[in-house]
Amino acid sequence: MSSSKKTPYEVKSTELASNAVWHHATVTNQMRAEKLGQKPKCIWLTGLSGSGKSTIANALDSSLFEQGAATFLLDGDNVRHGLNKDLGMSEKDRAENIRRVGEVAKLMVDAGLIVICAFISPYRRDRQMVRSMFNHGQFIEVFLDTPLDVCEQRDPKGLYKKARQGIIKNFTGVSDPYEEPESAEVKINTSSSTVEQSVAAVLDVIN
Repeated sequence: MSSSKKTPYEVKSTELASNAVWHHATVTNQMRAEKLGQKPKCIWLTGLSGSGKSTIANALDSSLFEQGAATFLLDGDNVRHGLNKDLGMSEKDRAENIRRVGEVAKLMVDAGLIVICAFISPYRRDRQMVRSMFNHGQFIEVFLDTPLDVCEQRDPKGLYKKARQGIIKNFTGVSDPYEEPESAEVKINTSSSTVEQSVAAVLDVIN
């Protein structure tokens, strides 16, 4: 078998264009949003491992749900158990991981939901790619600006320890870079802000 054979996610969209025709639905995105009585959004939490993404995303999801919002939470680890279980941690696979999640989040926003995404998403270009999928004001980037030493001290999954030992390769913050957002809508340092304060900061922006 040739080593140059393309994996499924490397197939270019132009190769499919002649056979894929967009079907316009009778029920519009606006109608779905009005039915739910909310403004659909994608709230994208980015930051180092251990910065608090999953914790804050879960608390935010719970808060919005209690307020009567129709929400859904997409978590990095959870998605890799199903949709993206075929992807590794190389830069290329990370980009595809984020692209797929962005497309899923876009579908959910089209359905009228408020979607909360918790992903390290270390590269600016990948986050910008996802932002470009949404209409103006629909994408809210939340940067958990928590220092590396704090994240490493927490190390809830023991990943930093394994990365320092060389057991885990391509680990963001240790052997791979993290490119900080330049214009995130929300910026939070979870070493000095509680979960409740962090959730309130996001709600202030989206409400």
